[in-house]
Amino acid sequence: MSDTAHNTQPASTHEFENEPVPSTHRHSLLSVTLVWIGFPLVVTGGFLGSELTRALGFQLALLAIVAGNLVMFAYVGAQSVTAARTGRSFSLLSRDVFGPRAAQVVSAFLSTLVVGWFAVQTGLAGAGLEDMLGWPALVVSLFAGALFTGMTMLGVRALTVVGALSVPFFIVMAIAALAITLSDHSWQQIGGYAGSPDASAITIGIGVTMVISLFIDSGTLTADFTRWAKRPTHALIATASAFPLANGLSMMLGAVVTAAGTAQDGNFAAVVAGYAPWLTPIAALFFVINCASVCMHCLYNAATGWSQVVSQRFATMAIVFGVIGTLAASAGVWDMLIGWLSLLGVVVPGIGGVMIAHFALKGVTGQANPAAALTGWAVAVVLAAFVDTFIAQMSVAVTAMLGGGAGFWLADRFGIGHGTDAAPHSNRPASRAEVRRP
Repeated sequence: MSDTAHNTQPASTHEFENEPVPSTHRHSLLSVTLVWIGFPLVVTGGFLGSELTRALGFQLALLAIVAGNLVMFAYVGAQSVTAARTGRSFSLLSRDVFGPRAAQVVSAFLSTLVVGWFAVQTGLAGAGLEDMLGWPALVVSLFAGALFTGMTMLGVRALTVVGALSVPFFIVMAIAALAITLSDHSWQQIGGYAGSPDASAITIGIGVTMVISLFIDSGTLTADFTRWAKRPTHALIATASAFPLANGLSMMLGAVVTAAGTAQDGNFAAVVAGYAPWLTPIAALFFVINCASVCMHCLYNAATGWSQVVSQRFATMAIVFGVIGTLAASAGVWDMLIGWLSLLGVVVPGIGGVMIAHFALKGVTGQANPAAALTGWAVAVVLAAFVDTFIAQMSVAVTAMLGGGAGFWLADRFGIGHGTDAAPHSNRPASRAEVRRP
């Protein structure tokens, strides 16, 4: 379909969930950056930074945070460049790698996982307002889920708007929390924090995996966001704004307030809320907007992926999975965060590893080899599970990324899938209007 044809599409199809985004519909660098930076600049990162600090001590926690975020920049950035070059969503790109049939499974799998994050953050919104304002968590979660779903239905432009609201609000709250914390604690005290004796012992490798796992699912689905970029360099800048900048800042903030003892769970919004009564409603509003940012991004991923899998409209799938996620939130899935991160670190990174290897070796018009791609993913999961069980000091997520790429390369090179069920390129070679740098 030509760019001219795209321009005549009705407004209801403006998310291009089933076709590449044409050059005429790409967004500015600021818009794409706001979409990504507004996603990981969230309180959830503070919770994880707190967990790492209590388990490893402040200095080792910072090492894990920096290392994990640099890995994420390389992992997400490589996939974002491909997305900007082609204009294709994750679902469409996965067809180019796994073939039409297997791609349906991969896309459905990842698009379902992010619904879990929608549920976690919606439940967190309820729990946070119950702590700060005394409102019933269940009622707040149900209302928040409906609100976040309705906002997501407005599309990627809504993600830009919520990012524009969330980012400056986060910065103001972060400065306030740091000022309150440093008024009674020195950097020397914070840097010397050795961890909590009550925390579960973990290795630095596990810490790095936890950092990576926090956004590994949506990081793998980055094409849903960065396909809107006008050129690959814009996609890379947007990626860098998220990893290491936004994600690292969120985690480090949680690490600081935990090491100082002002918030044992890393919730710096609670630090501000507890400082003066008039700050409590402001902190509560920030908390809701912050949770909205994560929820909307995750639901956008889910709706984009599933709309392509089942050939339904984006808005329809946003409603379906918004309802599912809201009901899951009311069941208390927030309590399962650490177990959730462990699962994601094993099963998800191999998918991205395979896709990065495919496009690095074959380009954006190379023929799919489903057998080699699935072999690479299987190798990644097996290696990650082995490391998780027997070599805990290593990073499971990094192992899975490298294992997926290496497994695909070896399988493809030695002929697995060649001449049997190798699928042709799924969408035809990208048109010049789609591939060129606008």
